Amino acid sequence: MNIARNLERSAFFFPHRPAVIEGSKEISFRQFNQEANRVAAGLIDLGVQKGDHVALYATNSYAWLAFYFGTLKVGAVAVTLSTALQKTELNRLLDDARPKILFTVDEKLDALGDRQDRPYLAKVICPAGDISYQKLIENTGTSSLKALEMERRDVAAILYTGGTTGIPKGVMLTHENIMASAHNVCHFERSSHQDRFLCFLPLNHVFGQIHITNSMIYAGGSVVMQPSFDLDRVVDAIKRCRITKFYAVPTIYVRLLQLKGLKEKLGSVTYCFSAAASMAAELIREWKARTRLNIHESYGMTETAAMVTYNHYLRHVAGSVGTPVNITEVQIRDPQGAVLELGTQGEICVRGPNIMKGYLNNPAETRAAFWDDWLRSGDLGTFDEDGYLYIVDRIKDMIITGGENVYPREIEEVLYQRSEIQECSVIGLPDEEYGERVTACIVPKHKDAPLDLPELKIFLKTHLASFKIPKEFIILEELPKLNTGKTPKRVLKKQVMEKTKDYSSPFTYGEKK
Repeated sequence: MNIARNLERSAFFFPHRPAVIEGSKEISFRQFNQEANRVAAGLIDLGVQKGDHVALYATNSYAWLAFYFGTLKVGAVAVTLSTALQKTELNRLLDDARPKILFTVDEKLDALGDRQDRPYLAKVICPAGDISYQKLIENTGTSSLKALEMERRDVAAILYTGGTTGIPKGVMLTHENIMASAHNVCHFERSSHQDRFLCFLPLNHVFGQIHITNSMIYAGGSVVMQPSFDLDRVVDAIKRCRITKFYAVPTIYVRLLQLKGLKEKLGSVTYCFSAAASMAAELIREWKARTRLNIHESYGMTETAAMVTYNHYLRHVAGSVGTPVNITEVQIRDPQGAVLELGTQGEICVRGPNIMKGYLNNPAETRAAFWDDWLRSGDLGTFDEDGYLYIVDRIKDMIITGGENVYPREIEEVLYQRSEIQECSVIGLPDEEYGERVTACIVPKHKDAPLDLPELKIFLKTHLASFKIPKEFIILEELPKLNTGKTPKRVLKKQVMEKTKDYSSPFTYGEKK
């Protein structure tokens, strides 16, 4: 088994169909496969062998994809790194993964620092590095090469977790993990060679790399590649390239909902999907009302190679993340590991062919992540009687106020029912009396229209128990975001605490108890 065989298979069945569209350039599956073969041959010439680590530290591009699949074809492991990493962060991860080859771009070279500190790094591939990507693929005479046969439990890629709670961990995903997820995505989303996918989400992340790109290649569809999210560029690509499937994160759907004529701008789009963070049910309902399209969701994480559950072509339920996908099992367990009854809240635990092999160089964290062969997600959830999973919140994000447990997601769902709120995130701040005080950070939809906080509190009192109602409201111009679109609550909390004494900052303070 080798997931690069998916590219070879699509090149065999659909040689002349566009695989990648980048700007005005269309690359067929045959051309894509041949270029990946040239990358593979070039890597072999540089001494890369089965099991070696090869790192990619560059923005989204066709060259990134060809280098990724060339790496997989020779049986090497693709270590995919975020371009948001700064020098200290980057070198920490390089020293962890110890890649033999690094594919990057010139503007990222400064972050590498002194190469003498990294004797394991034999070559850097970029124009100002040891050899350019173009030279690498031109120096080899072969464009016909078959992917090396691998064991299903061999590691294919290492993706680093976001590190919002500490040092990032290298998630080792096998060929079986990625193959299982690519198949499930295509099966449940009904993807085919006639689909066109838009990808502006970072390819180092599980969503862009596996859910979008690997599944597209498995289906034989076309991916329209963009380096990052740009609203005007996205709207143009949807129309010009006749996009059929649109993938984004909640914050992007929030921005799109501000557009006039949204349904017309979506044009040929017949399917919408959101990932990275749970979508507020009220936003899903607003999107459906304006576009007549559901926003489908799944539940997953880097450690599960994307999909665990899916919500749902046949019966979409707003507010849920759907039912378990093929050959994947989900249980709800208590803190001691006992399986809980239907309808009870507890930790979501998962097992199946999509579950990671473990964390790179971190056996202690790997052991802590599992109960036997069940992965502990760290998320709190519950099943309804129809088998639909609902995410309550991250266990670590729970707020304990006055001895009561409060889950921010529940409050955020209620806040999103208010038309004057564009985005929100609920956090707990230190409080001498309560231990933590529930605090709502809000981005208003209209900057020039102040929120009526007393009226908002009256509204919340009709929907929430008194101890769940925020004791403090903080108005922000924007929420901090990772490149995946998530709002890291730890970062938000730190920013708020740093600004609480600076009333000249962009923070505006509502009523406090």
